[in-house]
Amino acid sequence: WDEATGAGHKTGMNTHETDIVVIGMGPGGEYVAGQLVEAGLDVVGVEAKLLGGECPYWGCVPSKMMIRAADLLAETRRVGGMAGTSTVRPDWAPVARRIREEATDTWDDKVAVDRFTGKGGHFVRGQGRITAPGEVTIRPPDGMGAGADGEQVYRARRGVVVASGTAPAAPPIEGLAGTPYWSNHEAIETEQVPESLIVLGGGAIGAELAQVFARFGAQVTVVEAMDRLVPAEEPAAGRLLAEVFTREGIAVRTGAKVTRVGHAGAGFTLNLRGAEALSAERLLVSTGRRADLAALGMGAVGVDESARAIPVDERMRVADGVWAVGDITGKGEFTHVSMYQAAIVIRDILGEDGPPADYRAVPRVTFTDPEIGSVGLTEAQARDQGLSVRTGEAEVPSTARGWIHKAGNDGFIKLVEDAGRGVLVGATSAGPWGGEVLGALTVAVHGEVPTERLRHMIYAYPTFHRGIEDALRDLSAH
Repeated sequence: WDEATGAGHKTGMNTHETDIVVIGMGPGGEYVAGQLVEAGLDVVGVEAKLLGGECPYWGCVPSKMMIRAADLLAETRRVGGMAGTSTVRPDWAPVARRIREEATDTWDDKVAVDRFTGKGGHFVRGQGRITAPGEVTIRPPDGMGAGADGEQVYRARRGVVVASGTAPAAPPIEGLAGTPYWSNHEAIETEQVPESLIVLGGGAIGAELAQVFARFGAQVTVVEAMDRLVPAEEPAAGRLLAEVFTREGIAVRTGAKVTRVGHAGAGFTLNLRGAEALSAERLLVSTGRRADLAALGMGAVGVDESARAIPVDERMRVADGVWAVGDITGKGEFTHVSMYQAAIVIRDILGEDGPPADYRAVPRVTFTDPEIGSVGLTEAQARDQGLSVRTGEAEVPSTARGWIHKAGNDGFIKLVEDAGRGVLVGATSAGPWGGEVLGALTVAVHGEVPTERLRHMIYAYPTFHRGIEDALRDLSAH
């Protein structure tokens, strides 16, 4: 059925056989599919949008290009009083051009498709749905029509891997549906910075993009329903970001309930319960993402299609001959989690040895300035698990490197210890390059290194990571 690769064979009208079908070709799905092809299996990769998924086109890569540019502006503005004088004029054009030309090929996945098919894989553009155990039916993407062949049916001898990811979820606010609000897609693709912007949702993505557009000249307001920004992190992280945002001219509204959204030619209006309405040229909705298990036909393999995520075991198995990786498993909406899970699936399908999934030390970074890096449990999560908790903290400005850094040195390091076992079960590193400092803490949590041993390490002076030693000293005092 694929004369170019010779993979699989046709069994009837629009029905084919193969070894593996991968539904969703984001980072995890693409890695699974490519590695299994290289191992000699016939593999069909199915993707309705762009091969490579959210990360290279609308997520990790282009957003960090935006953040890098915004951070350069901020650093230039910090020159005064430390290295002379400076002036800077923001220009979005090179940022937008770099995203189009260097990151996304103007949102064209030809290079990625060629990379996969060049290995011998078979790529199908369409919506994949499990219609029976070992059977996937694919229809053309919405808006492309049925085409000459219509729906295609693929029967997988070895199994099906579901890696379809999640989609932005808009809250059910009166008046929002049907308005031209931005998701992260439109925010990444924009070639012009709006004069004013309301960001609905103060989690990682909302906070990152809010700071970017503010540093490029937009008047930005962040609206968050919870009582703090980045509510999944330690409360101190949310307070820190709110202080920095306010200092940078970003308005922060936490504990805010939006009752209605209006849109007219001049822009958007948000009505808030018990507060004055907000208006802006653009509205960015960043209130989370969701999976559609019914659209994937997960009921055909015994999964509750109303669930928020696909349940998987420690080998990423969903059912006999079915695996899942990535956001859709509910283990963390991060590319690094998807790639970690993908490696487990590859080993399981090929019958290779290797450790099962272990999520005790999942690292995550919010790439604001200051960066908020976290691993493992927060203090509240550890207490909720019934652990005997001790904490230790160090303020970045009080460390030698923080004092030297001076401008832009906001941050802290917080350690969460299971005192009963004498090991760290969580940590937060907020500050300049907080995500890089997190590396040492991730090793400590993952390896269950005794805190007593960490106290007797040699920490290079003067580095930001030396603040870990200060936090350990505070931990021992409690």
